[in-house]
Amino acid sequence: MENKMKHIPALILSLFIVLACIPVNGARAQQVAGIAAVVNDEAISMMDVVARMKLVIVSSGLPDNNEIRAKIMPQVIESLIEEQLKLQEAQRNKLKVTDEEVEGGLKTIAEQNKFSPEQFKAILEKQGVPEKTLLRQIKAQLAWNKVIKEVLKNQVDVSDMDVKNRIERLKSKIGQTEYLVSEIFMPFDDPSRSNEMRQFAGRVVAELQAKKAPFGAVAAQFSKAAGAEKGGSIGWIQEGYLEDSLNKALVDMVEGDISNVIETPEGLYILYLQKKRTLTEESIPPRDELTNMIGFERLDRVQQRALLDLKSAAFIDRRV
Repeated sequence: MENKMKHIPALILSLFIVLACIPVNGARAQQVAGIAAVVNDEAISMMDVVARMKLVIVSSGLPDNNEIRAKIMPQVIESLIEEQLKLQEAQRNKLKVTDEEVEGGLKTIAEQNKFSPEQFKAILEKQGVPEKTLLRQIKAQLAWNKVIKEVLKNQVDVSDMDVKNRIERLKSKIGQTEYLVSEIFMPFDDPSRSNEMRQFAGRVVAELQAKKAPFGAVAAQFSKAAGAEKGGSIGWIQEGYLEDSLNKALVDMVEGDISNVIETPEGLYILYLQKKRTLTEESIPPRDELTNMIGFERLDRVQQRALLDLKSAAFIDRRV
């Protein structure tokens, strides 16, 4: 596997932040006391939640109003819980994230948005977003990336037969339509919150379809699928690649469409169809690229399963 997957990124993080485009609304700043959740023996404060909500709103482009805040609060709390578990798992495996690595992550995000780190920090401050809330998000993702690279990657292998089978499957579909797709995926990892998630996803779709928020930024904040950090991109896929309900929705879409919420047993999906084209032999990726694609698909399933296992085994006391 070490030779097969050479390009696991050192930083699986990209927020596509649009801070500079959103007006400041300091009147909404509020001081909130209390504990939002306890994860094993560590607490997440309501101040943490309020700060993260500010970051999510300005980075996703969602409207800043009471309805949106009420809808995103449960998702924000779940994200903070997951980040705490990721940090704890890295610590358990003696994997450390240095201050220099976190600053490097901040620099990467700033440069992606064509800012210097100093300019980016000033924008955060102007928007009322504490710098530490973004640094915490960066640190948690870096920590989990180290868990993936040092612990979970060893559970994944890609054989020559796997690649051969993928090539043969692609060749069998030459002449058919393939789609350049991005997705938002929200898993049903807590059955008691399913209706709440449906309502939230419905609101997100309404904002996306009305073009009030950019798909990539929303995916970066809320999607739990591979590629979330790249705006939810899953690349070019062929008809029949996705499960039936997703494939049916995709076939009926035109370029530029954003789907309604699609419910599956695993969770909720929102699809964004960027382009269509006819699959040709020339558009089939080379073997090395296919090897990496298969490896990342499997690694994503492994890391999602590992995170679910951590949540199942942890003591989590949600107080909001």
